[in-house]
Amino acid sequence: MRYKFEAFGRFKEYRLEVENQTSCKIKALQSDRGGEYLSGEFIDYLKENGILSQWTPPGMPQLNGVAERRNRTLLDMVRSMMSFTELPPSF
Repeated sequence: MRYKFEAFGRFKEYRLEVENQTSCKIKALQSDRGGEYLSGEFIDYLKENGILSQWTPPGMPQLNGVAERRNRTLLDMVRSMMSFTELPPSF
């Protein structure tokens, strides 16, 4: 994703992919109050689909720890999987 305005479209795609692959619904979206998640269109979409929006309080970056740790774990997993492939190191 290059631009923040792409977040809404990407989230809709992600939601459909998750629901198709896992047969589970997304129940909540946790965000740091980034502007890309606060648009009226995005909030209305969340409400229409029964997705709770959970915002971290302003000035409390330490509450992003769960998301940051999850991102780090995913990145470590991808790096581990990539090390077992025959792709060139440039990937």
